[in-house]
Parts: sequence; C-alpha cells; structure tokens
Amino acid sequence: MNVPENLKYTKDHEWIRVEGEEAFVGVTDFAQGELGDIVFVEVETEGDELDKEEIFGTIEAVKTVSDMFMPIGGEVLEFNEKLEEAPDLINSDPYGEGWIVKIKIADSSELEELLTAEQYKELL
Repeated sequence: MNVPENLKYTKDHEWIRVEGEEAFVGVTDFAQGELGDIVFVEVETEGDELDKEEIFGTIEAVKTVSDMFMPIGGEVLEFNEKLEEAPDLINSDPYGEGWIVKIKIADSSELEELLTAEQYKELL
C-alpha cells in the first residue's frame, strides 16, 4: 500500500498536497484499489467555493460510483483535464498524474485536522 509521507489524508480516502496557498487533491491508492477500474470522473465544481467535507465531484468505476469530498475548504481552481481522456491515471498514478482537482486554500488551519500518513495507515 502506497501512503506517501508528504501528504495529508481524510477518513474518506482523499489526499491533499499543499503547494503554497494552493493544493492538489486526489483519492488514495487504497481508494482506487477498492474502486477497481476507474472509467469516468465528474467534477462540476470548478470555480466554486466549497467547505470542508462538501462533495466536489464523483468518481465512477466499473463496480460503483463514489462521491469525493473536499479535505479542507477552498475554491476549486482546476480539474485535471487528463482524466477526461484517461480516468485510469487514478489507478496507475493516484498521487501523481492522477490528481483530480487543484484548490485555493481558504483556511490553512483546517490542514491540522487531517490525518498524517501514519494515522492514515492505522485507519486502514
């Protein structure tokens, strides 16, 4: 199980990588494994200001459809357009090319409420 130390995690299996006042968000290696082959990603919240734990999109796999939740509050700046043609990037590279949205952080103190890699491993 791949759980990079430099990321923060949610109990709902999203990860966040902070870069200054912005952050990249995706689903964890565990989540993509549980979902199976990902066939479609829908994000209609680009440009929206969302609160922590609000739904920012859905991810569709052969087996199921799952909501994705904001790890912290912020504005959805960008959707990873590579996922339109190749949603399986989430399966092959969940922490790299398979990122889902880029956000502008509203309140960086919310990051302190997220799980460390060690805490996420314990959750699993």
